[in-house]
Amino acid sequence: MTKRILLPFIVILLLTQVFTTTANAYSYGDPNKEDLAEAYKKMLIELDKNPPDYNTARKHYETVKEEVDMHMGPDPSKIILQNLEDKDKEQTIENLDELLVLNIARRLENVESKFSEFDTSKRLLAKGFATYEALSPKIEAKNSELDKEIKAEFDKALVSLGNPGLFGVGQKEADQEAFIASQEKILSTLQTEFNIKSLEVGHFSESATQTEQVKNNDWTDLSNIRNWIPIIIIVAVIALVVFVARRKRKRNK
Repeated sequence: MTKRILLPFIVILLLTQVFTTTANAYSYGDPNKEDLAEAYKKMLIELDKNPPDYNTARKHYETVKEEVDMHMGPDPSKIILQNLEDKDKEQTIENLDELLVLNIARRLENVESKFSEFDTSKRLLAKGFATYEALSPKIEAKNSELDKEIKAEFDKALVSLGNPGLFGVGQKEADQEAFIASQEKILSTLQTEFNIKSLEVGHFSESATQTEQVKNNDWTDLSNIRNWIPIIIIVAVIALVVFVARRKRKRNK
């Protein structure tokens, strides 16, 4: 009797472990955090000191420099690091603000290009919103209504992604046109607010693109033989449960 009770729990634990391990292979990190935004907030604290601590601010920037260079080219880092070297607080913050807006543009453009991939696009949108949250206090201080409008557009963008549901339950169709409308509203508003001439964010290098694709390869891609392993394990576990149950029935007859 005890074995019959424990067996389903063991099966559930095994399946949970399989899905957890596999899903972790596909991740953009914490979707509610963006490293660039976190570094930005830490830098502002150092720059707000009297006198500003440019050396510590530089150290915070250097933690994300490689990522910035990879996605946006070397120019932004060169300019910001030179601002810090020159101890130009105003110009440093202005260029950091622009860098965050460019990062939001990059994240939203990636959502558009991967729109049919719900999990991926949802993570990318969360990264974009996490970046906006770092800029939000500055916009809210100048125009609280504008801040609310931008956040509302992020909410609309999230709704536009739809929901694949679970086995069709709770399924909601995605609306790419609605997403593009929110994307354009967010970016045009930020571009105007921060007086940015262009939102071109540059391109990945060939090696960076390949690394990103390998790192974030969707675990549901069955063309990759490694992604069959969890399915095989699940089938084997189910087969074992059925086999054990049948043997017990035969013994009880």
